Amino acid sequence: MWGDLIVLGYAGAVGFVAAGITSSFYRMITAEPARFGFFGETALALVTTVVFCALTGPVIIMERAIVARRLERSPIRWFAMGTLIAAIWSCCLGLLVLEIVLAVQGNVA
Repeated sequence: MWGDLIVLGYAGAVGFVAAGITSSFYRMITAEPARFGFFGETALALVTTVVFCALTGPVIIMERAIVARRLERSPIRWFAMGTLIAAIWSCCLGLLVLEIVLAVQGNVA
């Protein structure tokens, strides 16, 4: 059981780092923070939007939760729920990233 929790924690860290790198790259290119929103009306733009939001979701949620807590004085339970959602999302994203890395590693070796 402890081994599973360690792997889940590692996957969460990998997922949040992947989200952070993607979000930082977007901010570096566009000079604006990542946000949930459409990039356009074409099919490619919609697919790009879904992939982008899936990759950057945990960072967007945490940034919004921190801003809401500090500036808007939202209740602590809203911050806790945002953190929980970001953590679960990070774990799912991390498992996906690790699965892709292991699949690529298996094909290269």
